[in-house]
Amino acid sequence: MEIKNYKLRIIDNMIDEYLKTFGAVCIEGAKWCGKTWSSIYHSNSSIMIGNPEGNFQNKKLAETAPNIVLEGEKPRLIDEWQEVPRLWDAVRYEVDKTAEKGQFILTGSATPNHKGILHSGAGRIGKLRMRPMSLYESGDSTGDVSLQDLCNGNMKEKLTGEVDLRRIIEFIVRGGWPGNLNVPIERAGLLPESYIDAILDDDVYRIDGVKRDSNKMKLLLRSLARNESTTVTNKTLKRDIKEIDDEDIDIDTVASYLDIFTRLFILDNQKPFAENIRSSVKVKQSEKRHFVDPSLPCSLLKATPEKLLNDLNTLGFLFEALCERDLKIYAESFRANLYHYQDYKDREIDAVVELENGEWCAFEIKLGANQIDEASENLLKIKDEIKKENGKVPKILCVICGLANAAYKRPDGVYVVPITALKN
Repeated sequence: MEIKNYKLRIIDNMIDEYLKTFGAVCIEGAKWCGKTWSSIYHSNSSIMIGNPEGNFQNKKLAETAPNIVLEGEKPRLIDEWQEVPRLWDAVRYEVDKTAEKGQFILTGSATPNHKGILHSGAGRIGKLRMRPMSLYESGDSTGDVSLQDLCNGNMKEKLTGEVDLRRIIEFIVRGGWPGNLNVPIERAGLLPESYIDAILDDDVYRIDGVKRDSNKMKLLLRSLARNESTTVTNKTLKRDIKEIDDEDIDIDTVASYLDIFTRLFILDNQKPFAENIRSSVKVKQSEKRHFVDPSLPCSLLKATPEKLLNDLNTLGFLFEALCERDLKIYAESFRANLYHYQDYKDREIDAVVELENGEWCAFEIKLGANQIDEASENLLKIKDEIKKENGKVPKILCVICGLANAAYKRPDGVYVVPITALKN
């Protein structure tokens, strides 16, 4: 296969680095996020395990003679390897035989059961997580501000231009799916809707061959959409389904379904941050709920652009999801991690970027410029209180805004950056 007009992704540099470090690289992530195209870009030969031609002859060949599937110019792409889990061990064995770097690229849109996989591949197969496109990758952010530079206190102030609210809504409805970038906004919601249907109709069963109640799975997805960007518990999700959809789901079933969604990379929760603050305050350990892309909860809520214009509360949660998707992509490109902060004194920070050296940076996310003052005050207050408790204070305080027209540093030391001006 040849790839034309390839749109560079932030993960490309990481793929190159991993190919020089490991015998094989496994790129995991949601369907349709661009894994195959990026992998083709970095490979010299390929085999598509899920290709239906010849009655799925590639899959049959992989099942009967995996060593033949591995033959080809290196790096060799093995797309959707999880369709034949034994390929993992075949790749690991081949890597062990030669000890050469960059032999294979595996892609996977689901995490299979460990049954049938003999070895973890540690030290031989490096794993990378790919997500839908950030605004910078899709060309919707100017990239005037580097998150890495910002986290190190190096940001040049700049006018970045006016941003229309309707444009922000388009980014949410459309999502970061490469195949949806040039689709008119009136049809942009069809792809995430089809994505959810494909997951429920096919992928859930293919992951382990177990039939599940697709109606109840969709009810849980809708509940997750209603609770996007929050830290609700499984019990709250169960109660939400009962109260709004008048359906009862066993709590163990909720946990089981959530595990399936995670293994299919539909969910991408934000972990809590606490390790390096060393404050005397007890920190909550709840994950913040996120879909892998804000277009998915938007579709599940049937939130059209017109509806979102008249429901700024829901729009605020979806905008936060958009920003945190991008922050995660940007941060991971320079080996930082994204968290959120929430303690039992009701203090919250929307996003925390922890750097490799243990320093951390605090971010509040606000849609409107009229919310910047309040967000800055919250960040400064939390910083002062952590300092009083002899905790480790954040290195940088920043408000990520949707409708700001400039990147600048306020007199109180808090940075303000439009999401449409940010890059890694």
